[in-house]
Amino acid sequence: MRILLATDAWEPQVNGVVRTLTKVMAELKAMGHEIDVVSPDQFPTFPLPTYPEIKLAIGAYEPVMERFKSFEPEAIHIATEGPIGLAARRICLEWKLPFTTSYHTRFPEYVSARLPLPLSAGYTYMRWFHKPSGRLMVATPTMRDELIRHGFRNISPWTRGVDTDVFRPRQAGEPDVFEGLARPIFLNVGRVAVEKNIEAFAGLDLPGTTVIVGDGPQREELAEKYPNVVFAGAKFGEELARYFACADVFCFPSLTDTFGLVILEAMAAGVPVAAFSAPGPIDIIPGSGAGVLAPGQTDGLREACLACLDIDHATVRKFAEGFSWRACAEEFYKNLQPYPEPEKTRFWRRLRRLARLRRKPAA
Repeated sequence: MRILLATDAWEPQVNGVVRTLTKVMAELKAMGHEIDVVSPDQFPTFPLPTYPEIKLAIGAYEPVMERFKSFEPEAIHIATEGPIGLAARRICLEWKLPFTTSYHTRFPEYVSARLPLPLSAGYTYMRWFHKPSGRLMVATPTMRDELIRHGFRNISPWTRGVDTDVFRPRQAGEPDVFEGLARPIFLNVGRVAVEKNIEAFAGLDLPGTTVIVGDGPQREELAEKYPNVVFAGAKFGEELARYFACADVFCFPSLTDTFGLVILEAMAAGVPVAAFSAPGPIDIIPGSGAGVLAPGQTDGLREACLACLDIDHATVRKFAEGFSWRACAEEFYKNLQPYPEPEKTRFWRRLRRLARLRRKPAA
C-alpha cells in the first residue's frame, strides 16, 4: 500500500516522536509498503519560538498538495499538529480523503508550561485538529482515558517498541562511560526543557552521581543552578546506548509525555526506571518488575530512585524484550483508514484528468 506520512517532527530532530516515526516507517517498508514522508527538511523553515532546535515549515500547503498528486496515496497519516500537519489536514478535507492522526505530545500542557495560556485553549485547538480524523492513535490506556475526558473520539491504541539489539545490558569487559564518577549513577536522557520537568530530578538529594544526557533551552540554566550534576550533552546511536547500559537507575520525571520511549530504551539496557505516576510510566511500570513509581506527581521520586537500586537488571531486560518495532508497525498499519479501492482509483484518475485539462491552451 502507498502510505503518506505528514509530520512536523523528523530528522535531524532527536526525540521520541522522531524515533517512533522513523522506526515504524522503516518496518513498513520492510513489510513491502511504499512510503512517502512529508517533513520539515524539505521546506524553508523558521525556528519554533522559545525552542529554536525545532524547525517549522513555511508555505507548506502548495508543495504538500503536489506531493499528494504525485504520490497518489492509498492511506494518509498526519502525525503532528504543526504547519505540515495543518496543510495535509486541509487537503484531506477539501478532497474528502480519509486520514488518521496520532497524539504524540501533550501539546496543551507543553504550551502552558512555556506561555501564559490556559490548558483549555490548547485542548480546544487539539480537539478541532483531530476531530475529522478517522482514527486518533494514542500510545497508552491512560492517555486514551485522559483524551476521552477532554472530549476526543475515535481513539485507537498504538503502542511503542524498542531496538533490543542496540539498547542492551553492558557486557563484561566493555568500557564504563561513567568511569571516575561516584556510584551509583542516576541517569536521565532527553530534552533539557521546562516541559520535561528535569529540575525535579536535578534537585534530588541522591547518593553517587546524577547525570543528564541531552541538550535543550534549559541546559545552561540548570547546569549553573546544580553544579554537582553532570550534564553530558547530546549523545546518539551506540554511544547513547552505552550511557544507558552503564547507569544504575534511570529517572523519568516528565509529566507531559504521552509514553516516554526512553523508558523502554533504559529497560532494554537492563536499567530499572523511577518515575512519577503520570501518563506513560503509569502504563508501563506497574507489575513489570522493571521500575518503581512515585505515589504522585510532585513527591516520592527520590524514594523511587533509591528503591530501584534493589531491582534485578536481568528482570528489567526480560520485560523490555516483550516490545518490538515490528509489532508497533503492524498495529499502526491496522489502524490506517485506506481509501476503498474502486473509489480511490476513480478519484486519482479524475484528478489527473482535471490537471491535464488545466494544462491545455485555451481554444
